[in-house]
Amino acid sequence: MSQLLTNAHVATLDADNAPAGDALFINSAADVSRLVNAGSQQRNHAGIIIGIALGGVFLDAYDLGALAFGIKDITREFHLTPAGAGMVASAITFGAIVGAFFGGYLTDKIGRYRVFMADMFFFVIAALACAFAPNEWVLAGARFVMGLGVGIDLPVAMAFLAEFSRLRGRGNKAASIAMWCPTWYAAISVSYLLVLVLYGVLPAGYTDWLWRLILGFGAVPALFIIAIRSRYMSESPVWAANQGDLAGAARILRRSYGINAQVAANAGRHAPAAPARRASFSNYGQLLKGIYLKRTVLATIIAVASSFAYNAVAFGLPVIISSFLAQSMLTTILASLALNLLFAFVGGLIAVRWVPRFGAWNMTVLGYAFQLAALVGLGLIGRPADGLHAGLAIGMLALFLFGQGIGPGSHSMTFASLSYPTSLRGVGVGFNQTLMRASSTVSLFLFPVLAALLNTGVFWVIAIAPLAGLAALLTIRWEPSGYDVDAEDFAAVTASSSVRS
Repeated sequence: MSQLLTNAHVATLDADNAPAGDALFINSAADVSRLVNAGSQQRNHAGIIIGIALGGVFLDAYDLGALAFGIKDITREFHLTPAGAGMVASAITFGAIVGAFFGGYLTDKIGRYRVFMADMFFFVIAALACAFAPNEWVLAGARFVMGLGVGIDLPVAMAFLAEFSRLRGRGNKAASIAMWCPTWYAAISVSYLLVLVLYGVLPAGYTDWLWRLILGFGAVPALFIIAIRSRYMSESPVWAANQGDLAGAARILRRSYGINAQVAANAGRHAPAAPARRASFSNYGQLLKGIYLKRTVLATIIAVASSFAYNAVAFGLPVIISSFLAQSMLTTILASLALNLLFAFVGGLIAVRWVPRFGAWNMTVLGYAFQLAALVGLGLIGRPADGLHAGLAIGMLALFLFGQGIGPGSHSMTFASLSYPTSLRGVGVGFNQTLMRASSTVSLFLFPVLAALLNTGVFWVIAIAPLAGLAALLTIRWEPSGYDVDAEDFAAVTASSSVRS
């Protein structure tokens, strides 16, 4: 056991705003991980870094959802065939698939900070190119580049959330990662609000500008993040220590945590039992071996099932509501916004608060149960014949979105991020996101086709997704919340950790 654990100390800040007090000596990467896991800190830079990482998630959601209300205007302006409209709509998802695969590797290879900052430029350039696109080819190409940014961002954002948060207690790693969910719904709601505002203020002759303004707005938060990066952002101390840069890790701890961390004179003399893996594409294969196989299977099923069901319902929400209520565009926007804010967003906030107490496994089971009940209810109701049945159908949509927020929507990333240690976290989330984005693409393609063929009977097909998620969870009882998975980088995997998996 390192001397660090018996002398753990959070330094007070002196007049020069530098850590003061007894020096805390680190001997290995394991010591750095334990300090971060302890979560005792006085400076708020670590919290700000988590907030900036969530800003990246906000961009992901905004850019993915920004086209929902504009595709009809784009189709009319560029005289698109159904195939052309499909190309424009799906370009971002194909970019996200490619970006997630390579982004996961780069996150582990060159570090969290470099990938994150490069990623922000993707968002700026692509958003501006979309806003000024002269034809469908430029628009589709810009959306593909934007998708690369979206795909790259999730692995690095999840790494930041996991590696700047404490292990247990309120605000632990699982809770920080779960914050991605309400952030996502907040971004979707902002896109709805922006559509609503522009819908009301643009003169009648300028409504064709609506989709360009909405897509171009995505550059604004990205520019803000770039502007403040030098003041607050830093590399993950755990990743830096894993690369053998203990001095760099100590500097990050001093700056972001206010801990007077110093590298011990004899640091490195005692090599860890299991040296951290070096980044390699072959690490994707490690996800399917040993204790990681079951975790990967579970995380993948949760992500794919969650994505398939959510995309089919949530991205089809305007169509579903308009068919139920047969109301105007304005009513559809307001109803979609209300459902997202009151149920999906609120459910995500509850998930953040409850996961340290109840665990990600229990919360995900509960969320899938709500979704299954909601989809069965929608299937039984069918097309509402009167106001009462329409109200029940809207209630079932609300239950579905609440279940998404409180369960798989929040914790799919918890399973993807906290099933692997630092050396595998980038490729772990990248692999998970690659398959999840593929599921999203299939879902977005199949939903309108199945809806046309089956009408409201499509809900019975969608119900297969939460049923599959429940089956996987009941078969593989892996709880990532509160488990020190990063320790697997520093010591031989013991029988006890095998039991946890």
